[in-house]
Amino acid sequence: MNPTALRFGIWLLITPLLIAALGLGFKGLAAVDSSLFFAWGYFIEVLIAGLLQGVMYSLVALGFVLIFKASGIFNFAQGSMVLFAALTMVGFIEMGLHWTLAFVVTAAVMVLLALAIERVVLRPLVNQPHIILFMATIGIFYFLDGFGQTLWGSDVKVLDIGISKAPIIVAEGVFENGLLINSFDLVAALVGAVLVAGLAVFFQYTRVGRALRAVADDHQAALSVGIPLKTIWAIVWSVAGIVALVAGIMWGSKAGVQFSLALIALKALPVLILGGFTSIPGAIVGGLIIGAGEQLAEVFLGPIFGGAIQDWFAYMLALVFLLFRPQGLFGEKIIERI
Repeated sequence: MNPTALRFGIWLLITPLLIAALGLGFKGLAAVDSSLFFAWGYFIEVLIAGLLQGVMYSLVALGFVLIFKASGIFNFAQGSMVLFAALTMVGFIEMGLHWTLAFVVTAAVMVLLALAIERVVLRPLVNQPHIILFMATIGIFYFLDGFGQTLWGSDVKVLDIGISKAPIIVAEGVFENGLLINSFDLVAALVGAVLVAGLAVFFQYTRVGRALRAVADDHQAALSVGIPLKTIWAIVWSVAGIVALVAGIMWGSKAGVQFSLALIALKALPVLILGGFTSIPGAIVGGLIIGAGEQLAEVFLGPIFGGAIQDWFAYMLALVFLLFRPQGLFGEKIIERI
């Protein structure tokens, strides 16, 4: 059996036990401290909200995984690609295009942008040390951040694609007053699931996906067997651009298209550390853990520590993983022989 699939199955089995243990722990804290509130319905509601938020983190993290699998570097520019894609789509909508047509045109723009980045920036740096490529992505980050706002303005923009944000109530017969769930977050989770499934099939079963994995393992070896490195990089940056567009639409529709979208990269980093830089399923699992963990910690532990746990929870959890499992839950353990 595939080791990643086995680990994924194990996590599916133990997750309900971990959730139950967390709930019992928070219930015990509430029993000791009368200022804390706990009810199983409320706990499940906060957990679901956190999991759905985690899917949104995973959408951004997917772009990082794509680039890392192709070049072995952390693409710091992915956050600015999310912002640039969202700004461009809103700009076309403001010009009078329907959002579906604006999506298609913006997707084409992101593909052209990816091709330009590969031709102008990456191609001259083939076979250079990874730190050089990483520094190049930092330059791309600041360029796209400024260029996007120069083209479309720096004001906060509203991106409305017709997805309802009205809350829905479920499980009224199980929990008192039911569970309140944001319908927009449910749609975002569905979009994320479809995107992950498509990318997993692309990497695992297509010729381009296998070539991409070969390039990630060893650039020189891939070139020696006839794999066109420049073409593979162009393809993967194009796919990452489309992923950035989807993430930009979801985040822009939820929180508005603004400068802070580019900083989502900082929250995607601990997601990647938890899930593994080379694993698409890991990006999803890492996002779910971060999203659920920070929501539960903020609501049930925030009153004890004075709040603001969401600001640092993800990074402290990532630090723990770096100390004890630096390759992440689903990442590949790298062994170097000397």
